[in-house]
Amino acid sequence: MRRLLLLFLLGTMIGAACAGAGERATTVADGAPAPALAAASAPAEDTARIVFLGDSLSRGLGLASEESVPALIQARLDAAGHAFRVVNRGNSGDTSASGLRQLEDALAGDVRILVLELGANDMLRGLTVEQMRENLQAIIERSREQGVEVLLTGMEALPNYGEDYTTRYRAAFRELAQEYDLVFMPFFLEGVAGDPALNQGDMMHPNAEGAQVVADNLWRYLESMLAAAGPA
Repeated sequence: MRRLLLLFLLGTMIGAACAGAGERATTVADGAPAPALAAASAPAEDTARIVFLGDSLSRGLGLASEESVPALIQARLDAAGHAFRVVNRGNSGDTSASGLRQLEDALAGDVRILVLELGANDMLRGLTVEQMRENLQAIIERSREQGVEVLLTGMEALPNYGEDYTTRYRAAFRELAQEYDLVFMPFFLEGVAGDPALNQGDMMHPNAEGAQVVADNLWRYLESMLAAAGPA
């Protein structure tokens, strides 16, 4: 019962994010890229970068820019003495298809790691698992061709889509991670979705504390990639 509640609230949260309601966040329609938000100062072209390619969950909908997950990761990098700059390419409402269309711009500059956080809006817009998987696969392959390592984050489908869909949806992320030997975070909102203490008052978006939990979880996966991807 608790898991059903969690997934229901997750769907409500992302659905509202897809609609783009947020006082302090820039809202962008699917396929219309927003200006990239650097998590710190704008990086120079030769600065080693970590790019978040995602939807409103990466963008930090409803949060101050410094409270978004990419900004919190930047703070962790700075505290640990890593010479990376994080660039936030999360756009509200983005699907895997719109992420693919923006990939060339997202990979401009000295990008070492791509945090790939897309797929929730594919489900909510009724796109097939096969379409989503093909788009994510293309993003992974093109990133690899440019020497960029990918950290893939997974998502959960709503139970009302049926057992077959939810099973195939979950499996798509896991299969890609295994096929391409990726660092893989199975559920981006682990420990946050469905918890009133970690979401904003409307129970649609993680609050600052919730974003911190996501960043802490993500850091455990990202940290293992830094040595190999570190600035020369």
